[in-house]
Amino acid sequence: MNDLKNFADILETAENRGKKIYEICQMLEAENTERPVAEIRERVKNIIAAMKSAIRAGLESEEKSTSGMCGDDCAKLINMYKNGKSLFGELHKKILKYSLATVEQNARMGKIAACPTAGSCGIVPSVIIAVAEELKVSDEREIDALVTAGLVGKIVSNKLALAGAVAGCQSECGVAAAMAAAAVVELYNGTNEQIINAAALTLKNIMGLVCDPVAGLVEIPCVKRNAFLAIYALVGAELALAGIKSVIPVDEVVDAIKQVGEMMSPKLKESSEAGLATTPTGLQITEELSRQWNAQ
Repeated sequence: MNDLKNFADILETAENRGKKIYEICQMLEAENTERPVAEIRERVKNIIAAMKSAIRAGLESEEKSTSGMCGDDCAKLINMYKNGKSLFGELHKKILKYSLATVEQNARMGKIAACPTAGSCGIVPSVIIAVAEELKVSDEREIDALVTAGLVGKIVSNKLALAGAVAGCQSECGVAAAMAAAAVVELYNGTNEQIINAAALTLKNIMGLVCDPVAGLVEIPCVKRNAFLAIYALVGAELALAGIKSVIPVDEVVDAIKQVGEMMSPKLKESSEAGLATTPTGLQITEELSRQWNAQ
């Protein structure tokens, strides 16, 4: 099965064999690594444990990052929820908390699972773990969901480098949101086709997202972007579970994302030479941090 390089092939193989997408993924990984499926699933279980650990640590900390630009947003959100204020239900509140907790841990140089990247590390964990908690699913179902998400990331990466420096944030937070959307559909026992459509719907509607970090740090706008796109992933899953399909097939969506990334100015690909990084406030922050670093 090593010749399965795109979503169409994965879907066809899964349907022909009467398997779920996560089953095809773990079989592929077993072939590629020459390790038993049980060992692969145990490794995924350990990754989930690391994700949960990062969430717990982030929820308990208000420590600022070295730059001082972030670190207490999650605490502010928690305090608001304690006061009974929110526009969202419990699931959405959990996802917001968990996403900020994780990505703020990354900014503090804490241990996280880069899924698919450090800059987008809050999206997949927050969505999978929050939904799993709400549904009260088993550890095995959490593993199924993360394996599903992993396959989405792997197939996209066959054509597109998952790096903001290559194709903008559409290839980091955008792909992470697509991965999370697919995982949610799996947790809700959706069909293989719904899983693929969740990824397609989510990914195509984040096309063009630039990577413009202030002062070159994965903090502004990255931290809050994780929270936004974690919720965004639920939209893709919800639409797919309703039977709504992407008119553009997912493999063509990936091709389009790659094309947009190639056309995107290098100034908008993690270079901090445009966008938010070069706003008056962004430049002021960069100058202040530069003075601090030079004084040390």
